[in-house]
Amino acid sequence: MLNPLVLLSATRRRTTTVIGHRMGLVQISTAAVLWGTTGVVVRRLHESAGLGPIAIGFYRLLSAALLLLILSGPKLVQAGRGLRTHPWSLVLAGVGLGVYQVLYFISVAEVGVGVSTVVSLGIAPCVTTAIEAVAARRLPSVRTTLVVLVAVAGLALVAISSSGAASIAAPRPGLGILAAVGSGVSYALTTIVSRRAAQGISPLVMTTTSSVIGAVTLLPLALISGAGFAVTGPAVGQLVYLGAATTVLAYALFYAGLRSTPSSVASVLTLIEPLTATILAVVLLSEPLSLLTVFGGILLLVSIAVLYLAPSGRGSADDAAETVLPR
Repeated sequence: MLNPLVLLSATRRRTTTVIGHRMGLVQISTAAVLWGTTGVVVRRLHESAGLGPIAIGFYRLLSAALLLLILSGPKLVQAGRGLRTHPWSLVLAGVGLGVYQVLYFISVAEVGVGVSTVVSLGIAPCVTTAIEAVAARRLPSVRTTLVVLVAVAGLALVAISSSGAASIAAPRPGLGILAAVGSGVSYALTTIVSRRAAQGISPLVMTTTSSVIGAVTLLPLALISGAGFAVTGPAVGQLVYLGAATTVLAYALFYAGLRSTPSSVASVLTLIEPLTATILAVVLLSEPLSLLTVFGGILLLVSIAVLYLAPSGRGSADDAAETVLPR
């Protein structure tokens, strides 16, 4: 006969696990929504405060770095250890963080939020997959090859549908598409570099160090391009939001959610980001959305989901935590 106390204890453990899993899903989904608001806020800042992509990227990383330095505290000793063991990897991860943010912000200003987000996030995992195959000196599987080809087809459709005449939402669509592709490639390269740099370093310290190095990298460029702006409540509030909400809070939620959510599920949940960005761009910025763009975007996002869910050994939370950097 089963002991009622044992049954009660087992039931409580299952309930706790289910609640924890659901909470993890909510946390990661919320983080993705916050990331999805980045492009709209950047576009608003560009139009209202006259700030350029480099200046916005600098202020975002600066505010995030200051908050993260306070939160990291004694854990920053790990950063020193990382600089000693993998100095160039850590520095390149920080520089890459600054580069792909600026390219994404340029794309947002030139071709719009929705297209920029879908293209940059869509191409990144495809580039990562290709680089990993080359590094391993093996051909990708037929399934992976087909998925990447579908993703490229989706990217081509989005590019074709967005490369028409200039408009208020997309003043220079060709440049915007190129910047979005550059952002995605930069994000993929930075992700690969960060895996080596993150060995023995917690996600919090890795994010803090990358943000500090990224801010330092963009400082001289921001000063040259012009970092001054009319200090108003809305402008300052939007800059603080970019650093505090879309970086610090979003990553706190993401890493907390990873404790109870498989990395493959977490990766697919982050597809909420481009969905959020596209909806907000259409509703708040009145960005046009053609059927060709929608179809191409769906091909891209489905390809990403298949890549993430494919059996590749990337099933632990640690793996996901290793490869995600501020977007």
